[in-house]
Amino acid sequence: MWIVENIWLILFVLWGIPLTYYRSKFRKMVYQTDSWIINIKPVFIKELRALFGNTFPENRKYLKFRNFYRFYLFIYLVLFGAYFMFGQNSQDLGEKIKIGSTIPVFSLPDQHGEMFDISTVLGKKNLVIYFYPKDDSPGCTKQACSFRDQYEDFVDLDAMVIGISSDDMESHKAFAEKHQLNFTLLSDEDGAVRDLFGVPKSFLGLIEGRTTYVVNKDGKVVYIFNSQLQAEKHITEALQALKEL
Repeated sequence: MWIVENIWLILFVLWGIPLTYYRSKFRKMVYQTDSWIINIKPVFIKELRALFGNTFPENRKYLKFRNFYRFYLFIYLVLFGAYFMFGQNSQDLGEKIKIGSTIPVFSLPDQHGEMFDISTVLGKKNLVIYFYPKDDSPGCTKQACSFRDQYEDFVDLDAMVIGISSDDMESHKAFAEKHQLNFTLLSDEDGAVRDLFGVPKSFLGLIEGRTTYVVNKDGKVVYIFNSQLQAEKHITEALQALKEL
């Protein structure tokens, strides 16, 4: 059911709807004005001090609303984190490729500028194909370096690791050289392969998704892990899935 599958997103959005009103009321209180213009003025220091400090210690109305606003923001951040941590981890988020699916045949250039055809390894190796948002971003770097550090564990399980993002070949090459990556990176600049797999985007569709597919030697997907924030968990999940083959 759509509501159940997206409950964290729904709660996040619904709780956030009144946030504009509460923030406006708090800013007017802090800057001591009734003008709506304060809502669009780029002034924040006094507001932050009033939120985390005690700007008007004798003003009971301010103290009461400040505490309420703190609590409201805390719940909003909890829902925000829950949406990322749990709302995007389902193994069935409407992807075109699901557990039991045969992966599509595709060719993409690697970090060395050579064309890599997935059909050349199908049937010969287990595959760990992971889609990630951006070269050299904090989460993607942690994820890539974790794959690098545990690469021998994947080799022992007769698996090949393949990373795919929309970055170009030059970006992949620099990324691989900087972090001494020992596996294949493929450049999917137009997002065609990402679309073939149906990799879901995260955070209201604004960020390219981070999804890992574990594929057996028959070319069948045996496990899918999808999480934007738990970048390093993709490695442990993939290894566990390979061990269970």
